[in-house]
Amino acid sequence: MTAEPSTVRDQELLTRWTATLLAARAGREGPDPLPYGRELLARWSEPQRRYHTVDHLRAVLDRIDELTDQGGEGGELELVRLAAWFHDAVYRPDRSENEERSATLAERALTEAGLTPREVTEVARLVRLTITHDPAPGDLNGETLCDADLAILASDPGTYEGYTKAVREEYAFVPDDAFREGRAAVLRHLLALPRLFRTPYGAAAWEEKARGNVERELEGLAG
Repeated sequence: MTAEPSTVRDQELLTRWTATLLAARAGREGPDPLPYGRELLARWSEPQRRYHTVDHLRAVLDRIDELTDQGGEGGELELVRLAAWFHDAVYRPDRSENEERSATLAERALTEAGLTPREVTEVARLVRLTITHDPAPGDLNGETLCDADLAILASDPGTYEGYTKAVREEYAFVPDDAFREGRAAVLRHLLALPRLFRTPYGAAAWEEKARGNVERELEGLAG
């Protein structure tokens, strides 16, 4: 899959991808990053996606940058950014193993692209962590990726409504009652976490608004 990027914004993402992969390789030799980036963008542009799109990828990358700029959270930021690129690279709403398949894709592609075994293992670990969004205390890489991925929960009401509608569209094949039950289970899992956001900046800037949005959505599902 080697689709050409279709917009200026896609070109900008490819520039970011190339810079990230080259920085992660730290001067080591490896293949041209561009074909890998193009394949990833093609995956993120698949027609079954409504929320897990290129826009979501861009938003997660932007939130990683925001966390870095605001808090200087530390961690291996280039590996975190690579994990963002791969975390929903495989996405089929009718399957439950998307994160595992995305992690396997990362292992295969990043090994070929010139990362060390330790770096590949870490990126794949981070991708798998997005199943639960529950990093261990002190896991700076995991905290940064999970906070960036969940930041949509802290958006303004209009954006949050658009997010929930897009999620519902991805699961259009699921009957309403079953969708409400499954979605409510996801939201209850999130609310049961000690904190939705683990970085200092995320906790301060996003926690209260996100919990309010999630609680209101859960109430609406029950109604």
